Amino acid sequence: MATDYDAPRKNEDDVAEDSIEELKARRNDASASDVDEDENETAESYELPGADLSKEELTVHVVPRQDDEFTCSHCFLVHHASQLAYIDDGGLPVCTDCAG
Repeated sequence: MATDYDAPRKNEDDVAEDSIEELKARRNDASASDVDEDENETAESYELPGADLSKEELTVHVVPRQDDEFTCSHCFLVHHASQLAYIDDGGLPVCTDCAG
């Protein structure tokens, strides 16, 4: 817990003024901020390795390669033209990541 050293300190008189009810209310407010999480619900959201996903359908929007992009001949990823390191002897582009 962070301590604000510039804040005025409570003296014994200030502590004595807090009633038991006020202290209990503060404790209850602090514990009310805790999140109750059901472990079973959380576990159901995880996919286990080897799970049967044959009935699942994946929808992906594919964007064609743009004019200012190229496909690296080493890693086969599409990169922006600013990532072009060189063109190899075969005339194929190589990205800066693969040129290392």
